[in-house]
Amino acid sequence: MAYPKIPLAQSIIALCKAKGLLDIIISPGSRNAPLTIGFASTKDFNCYSIADERCAAFMAVGMAQQLGRPVALVCTSGSALLNYYPAVAEAFYSQLPIVVISADRPTSKIDIGDGQTIRQRDVFANHILYNANLTEEASAENDLMINEAINTAILQKGPVHINAPFEEPLYEVTENLSVVPKVIQPELLESVLPDVQPFIRQWNKATKKLILIGTNNPETIAPEIIDQLANDDSVVVMKEVTSNIHHPHFIGNIDTIITPFTDADFTGFQPDILVTIGGMVVSKRVKAFLRKYPPQEHWHVDTLRAYDTFGCLSQHFKVMPNTFFGMLLAENKPVASDYLPKIVALKALRAEKHETYANRIPYSDFTVFQTLLPALPESSQLQISNSSAIRYAQLFSIDPSIEVFCNRGTSGIDGSTSTAIGAAIASNKQTILITGDISFLYDSNALWNAYIPNNFKIILINNGGGGIFRILPGHQETPVFNTYFETEHQYTAEHLAAMYRFRYTAVKEQSELEKALPVFFSDKAQPALLEIHTPTEINDKILLEYFKNLTE
Repeated sequence: MAYPKIPLAQSIIALCKAKGLLDIIISPGSRNAPLTIGFASTKDFNCYSIADERCAAFMAVGMAQQLGRPVALVCTSGSALLNYYPAVAEAFYSQLPIVVISADRPTSKIDIGDGQTIRQRDVFANHILYNANLTEEASAENDLMINEAINTAILQKGPVHINAPFEEPLYEVTENLSVVPKVIQPELLESVLPDVQPFIRQWNKATKKLILIGTNNPETIAPEIIDQLANDDSVVVMKEVTSNIHHPHFIGNIDTIITPFTDADFTGFQPDILVTIGGMVVSKRVKAFLRKYPPQEHWHVDTLRAYDTFGCLSQHFKVMPNTFFGMLLAENKPVASDYLPKIVALKALRAEKHETYANRIPYSDFTVFQTLLPALPESSQLQISNSSAIRYAQLFSIDPSIEVFCNRGTSGIDGSTSTAIGAAIASNKQTILITGDISFLYDSNALWNAYIPNNFKIILINNGGGGIFRILPGHQETPVFNTYFETEHQYTAEHLAAMYRFRYTAVKEQSELEKALPVFFSDKAQPALLEIHTPTEINDKILLEYFKNLTE
């Protein structure tokens, strides 16, 4: 077996192996040759070669999202490292464990005009949990920093950076290891809970308790807890499409429910206690509601972090949701309330209005989602890009067997396709990405990837530009708006699909879509792309009219 001759590279590789950091995404380069040789020559590692560092990093995000354990990125020196930054920020806010391992020039080569050389130390300082700035020679201090970096990624669920300087020669190998680094295993710290009795008393007195669930992993909350919450008249559970939590009494279409509210409705719905679970919330309307009509108490449940999204955070419970609700509901005392019955009745009314409106509007983005989401294969994984796609998805029901994900840490459009591909590779489930045209074109290098499963599918909704800008208040049809905001275009994905060997289908009307979907989902012989063209001019009007028609 061939090991890199450079001892520092040996230490990094040995510690990754010892800690189970076995999924390694490598981008080509020379300075990282010692790491590439070591990882690729060791059968314990699952190595992937991805040329575009930005795509590689988002692929790591998707893999970490599904695996629940760290994924490593390896790159050469210079600007290669900077291309990881968008995904590093996403991992930071989405609490996903990514270990960035960058090769660097020795310190003596920095800022003297040497090629492919930048100031790599602490380059991600604002969005990183730990920086391991190694020195050139293998040492106990370096080993300590490598251990700490990987342990931090494991325990704190976020990105870390290991910067490793290597001097030439870079490609020399040896059959014998010259180092045996000390392995320090991560140690979980027990959460210290406050005295829960005061909170139990508050919970039992409150007649209006709102639970809001944002981005959340499947099976996070036990079925018996879900049932108990769903059948408490004083509790309303609002969940986003990425919550992966389901019950008929839960409110999934948040914007459909609250957008038509009057001031009196908002006041009546204002909770006594707000409990938030999971990550970032998509709905701007629910954020605006809770900021204007804040609860008396806001409790966030998360083992690591709590964001004061609504400006009224009063308590952070650093435990898993099952632990929190197990304590709370063990001493639950029913209280008379019409909080849930009112919202359940309103949900049924809104559903009728929704169906009536959907059945009378012309072919558009709205009708595409109305047709598409019920047709998704059972037990598949759905990845959704940001901007319009995730907002439309919030308005419709999705089969409970389908797991739903979206990069909501930073809410960027830049890596949706790469993330979906990483998730597909890691999950082994049939994975469907629903994306908009701008997001797809922005991340088209994601298809430059030799590992895409045959059952991976992309549904591209092409409305000729950034449709999200048309539904924002104040836009006007002008050359400035069309060019610089909407970024209108005439491109299709046909040639990209051919180049990357995706089976390609295009539709431009409702009947074509309905005919194409069963064939598209059943064909698993190769990756496939369905491009759905929708009319640019009417999509925004149909969506805005939808909310107006909910009360008529």
